Amino acid sequence: MTTTATDTTQITEEQFEVDVRTFLDAHLPRRTAENFVWGQGSDYVGLFPERTPEEEASDVANAKEWARTVFDAGFGWITGPPTYGGRGLPRSYQRIYNSVAADYRTPSQSPFGIGLGMVAPTILAHATEEVKEAYLQPMHRSDIVGCQLFSEPAAGSDLASLQTRAVLDGDEWIVNGQKVWTSGAQYSDIGEIICRTDPDQPKHRGLTGFVVDMHAPGVEVRPLRQMTGGATFNEVFFTDVRIPDTHRLGDVNGGWAVALTTLMNERAAIGGGGGGVGLHSSQRLIELARAQGRANDPLIRQRLADVIIHDRVAAYTNLRSMAKIAAGQLPGPEMSLGKLSLTANMVRTYELLSSVLGPELIADNGRWGTYAWSEFLLGVPGMRVAGGTDEVMHNIIGERVLGLPKDPTPK
Repeated sequence: MTTTATDTTQITEEQFEVDVRTFLDAHLPRRTAENFVWGQGSDYVGLFPERTPEEEASDVANAKEWARTVFDAGFGWITGPPTYGGRGLPRSYQRIYNSVAADYRTPSQSPFGIGLGMVAPTILAHATEEVKEAYLQPMHRSDIVGCQLFSEPAAGSDLASLQTRAVLDGDEWIVNGQKVWTSGAQYSDIGEIICRTDPDQPKHRGLTGFVVDMHAPGVEVRPLRQMTGGATFNEVFFTDVRIPDTHRLGDVNGGWAVALTTLMNERAAIGGGGGGVGLHSSQRLIELARAQGRANDPLIRQRLADVIIHDRVAAYTNLRSMAKIAAGQLPGPEMSLGKLSLTANMVRTYELLSSVLGPELIADNGRWGTYAWSEFLLGVPGMRVAGGTDEVMHNIIGERVLGLPKDPTPK
């Protein structure tokens, strides 16, 4: 049974840690020290999962089973408001849980990264009471999975130029349009969508956010085949889809503020690795150089050091950003630094790989740990677009962090 707010307001951090470890000991095995050994185990290093529909369905089912177990034990939404199913504890308790859970072999929760990391915080900040009560607890228990519906084929990273329309019809909105690059849409139950509701307003001011039922009539999800061979993303079509006005996020034509809430949480998740993507261990790169006989090459050693140093600096920068969030402040433009640092180091990594592997990066000769890196290489361009392109991140940092003037508007 889920622990009640009355129970949790009295618990100390020490007792909470004991409770967490008791719970995890009862359900999961402890992690053991794992030293990377070249040539052993899987050499998969792709950025995005390449799964069959059957494998994906099994992974999602396993993730849901564990999420429900965690929530029902009182650890599913530790910092959330008790009104909506959370425990109402300080963020320090979530850090305790994360620290203890790192000692155990916990099932992947990646199917919920977007819903809990980006959509749920936006619902909490901007939705009606009806929507908060209907979705927040089920999302944190994994009874409902959420996705984000922002990007469009003609808008790119310029969210304010989107053209999906929502027209008010009584107490409902009728939505028509197309979204693209939607992760997890194929197994999501709800989506956060931004639509144009007033085409006569300046582009930033004529937008409105909604929570849409992904199973509603008129919603069609089509997989997008990537150049890696998988289909992690989707395009989603909306044809006369009806959304109750109660499912509006924020004010009519106030969707830009709603979108910014989501985007800041998105960049925090991606830049901090919460989106399920990140750099591979430096040990793997070092062992690759050794296996290729390049470990003593001074240029390769310099490039390895460059990747490792930038990865460490980015980690420390992310810790500073997370400390700001832990203090109760909203994610700010500095989260763009984390996202940009991640993709910049991915570029450094594949440049290193190109130097170490040469033709083996693009021609499979059957050797362990060589051609497998081609999938990483093909995934990097997608990461440079996801969550805002590198160019958008540079503009945000320049304008909102460094205080530089905006680029001239094309005439």
